[in-house]
Amino acid sequence: MKTIEQQLEQLFPEMVKRRRFLHQHPEVSYQEKETSAYVAKCLEELGIPIKRGEKGYSVTGELKGDLPGPTVALRADMDALPIQDAKSVEYASKTPGVMHACGHDAHTTTLLGIAEVLSTRKSELRGTIRFLFQPAEEISPGGAAPLIGEGAIDGVDAVYGVHLWSQMPIGEAQTRSGAFMAAADEFFIDIKGKGGHGGLPHQTIDSVLIGSQLVVNLQTIASRYMDPTEPCVISVGSIHAGSSFNVIAETCSLNGTVRTFSIEARDRIREQMRKIVEQTCAMYGAQVDFRYKVGYPPVVNDEKETERFFKVGADLFGKSNVQVSPYIMAAEDFAYYLERVPGCFVFVGAGNKDAGIVMPHHHPLFDIDETSMLHAARLLIGLAMDYMNEHA
Repeated sequence: MKTIEQQLEQLFPEMVKRRRFLHQHPEVSYQEKETSAYVAKCLEELGIPIKRGEKGYSVTGELKGDLPGPTVALRADMDALPIQDAKSVEYASKTPGVMHACGHDAHTTTLLGIAEVLSTRKSELRGTIRFLFQPAEEISPGGAAPLIGEGAIDGVDAVYGVHLWSQMPIGEAQTRSGAFMAAADEFFIDIKGKGGHGGLPHQTIDSVLIGSQLVVNLQTIASRYMDPTEPCVISVGSIHAGSSFNVIAETCSLNGTVRTFSIEARDRIREQMRKIVEQTCAMYGAQVDFRYKVGYPPVVNDEKETERFFKVGADLFGKSNVQVSPYIMAAEDFAYYLERVPGCFVFVGAGNKDAGIVMPHHHPLFDIDETSMLHAARLLIGLAMDYMNEHA
């Protein structure tokens, strides 16, 4: 019988076709109808029983090995982004204004490849593999929480996931124990002052001035209120006010994000933001509405399962190619799985400077080196089987 690596190599041309088909037919969060149907069809053709999501477009498959043992979940996300694909390639998106600019097409393809390989090796599987094809990772509240609510990880002993990362060279992999990726929250500030003539500012309450002051004042939270060893980010992403050069705007709206690595830091920042917003606006005599939307929690990897990654990864890729990641300020709703089940989330290199594959995620020219799917598949299979063999 062929080795797992030989099976993946043989399957690779078909994986490329699948990935490019999905890349040509992207669907944004909460609209993954055709993508989920495609996934379900592939799993059913492999003889893997599936469950369709009751809320949304999730697909869960379960492969029971012939030998008793634990249940390990492997997860892939399926949604695309509202971005126009600007690549000049034959597999560019055919859907105007929508593209897979974050690699979820490749994540889905990788997990389908794993399912195909492992479905031929049930005799050596010590337990059960549960395949989680998740919608809506890109937009909070996300697809993980509803999937969990429908029982997708009931009875699961460990969970693993990967993110192909174009900013990391092919052949490398990174993660870290404990907090790895940030919690991502959103805030909204609506200021109401008093509009008036641009030449008579003393007769107004200038909402633009107050909004500008808030942009500056909010930065003092990270620089002067938080412990400097505690990573955090407060960013105002948009500010909207006014319609004419000579009119002082009555209203100004700010919208932004907060990134933290602990619930304690999140709560502390939120309370200090509220104080700064209310007191700054009160100082100028303006009214304000401050809203804070809690998003995904931080991704916190289990210590033992992170150690497993470094052991398995070193065997697969070489010790020098398996590294401790810096903190990542991007967010992931894989965090919800890790709140309930021990596991590990890993970045797998998908960039290739020689091939010109260097663009960051969420960019109109984003692409991956497709051989990264083989690395991701080998890693996820290795983690799952190592866990199953240890706990059988």
